[in-house]
Amino acid sequence: MQQTKEKTIDRAKRDLAHRLGIDAAQISLDGVDDADFPNGSLGAPVDGEMSMMMITPGWKLHFSFGGKTYEYRASSDQLRLFRFEGQNFVVE
Repeated sequence: MQQTKEKTIDRAKRDLAHRLGIDAAQISLDGVDDADFPNGSLGAPVDGEMSMMMITPGWKLHFSFGGKTYEYRASSDQLRLFRFEGQNFVVE
């Protein structure tokens, strides 16, 4: 499923709000950076996952809440939460 950058940001914000148990309006978007990731898992593999070793273009999404920062990694067809409580998660 192809997603625009704006829809991906909204989806990430809603996912983070759900994980933190807060309203999405409380989360700040601190920035979005274009990125070239080293593989198909956007440099954020989950346990046991294999991915293609090819440069994958996408975005790093930076959010904050309560003095903590959070990073999502996204492309037009996937979204991942990077190093949340020590783990990576595939959101979609």
